[in-house]
Amino acid sequence: MGIAIPASSKSRREQSTPDINVTPLVDVVLVLLIIFMVIAPALEHGERVELPGVLVPDKTQKSKLDPVTVTVAQSGTIYVEKEPVEASALPARLAAIHDVEPDRRVVLKGDGAVDYQKVRDLFTVVQGAGFSGVSLMVSKKKVAGAEEPDEQ
Repeated sequence: MGIAIPASSKSRREQSTPDINVTPLVDVVLVLLIIFMVIAPALEHGERVELPGVLVPDKTQKSKLDPVTVTVAQSGTIYVEKEPVEASALPARLAAIHDVEPDRRVVLKGDGAVDYQKVRDLFTVVQGAGFSGVSLMVSKKKVAGAEEPDEQ
């Protein structure tokens, strides 16, 4: 006792095949890609600063250890790595880092709009904490129409 299926409905079922529409999936993937492209630069260390430029960058690297990054934002806020630090607490914080790892170097990232006197004061604080030197992070600028000078 089976149910009899008419031949016309059976042939209709065999002719219709399911079709998956991938357009919405592609749309979602492209939106996610755009979101990650916009957010990725914001994940940079600390607050975003516009670095001053230099025409002849130093191509030699002086230390194998990761440097301590001290950032001065345009607002005047000072960061050690990613954490904001009060100016009064900065010498003690740097001295503690130097006591643990005396071979580490300090890299100073200062916004181009910050007064140079504030940057010089930070140089003094870093040297007072015991670090032998400070590297200043700059962006590389090319002069329009001029070739980049070679080191000799």
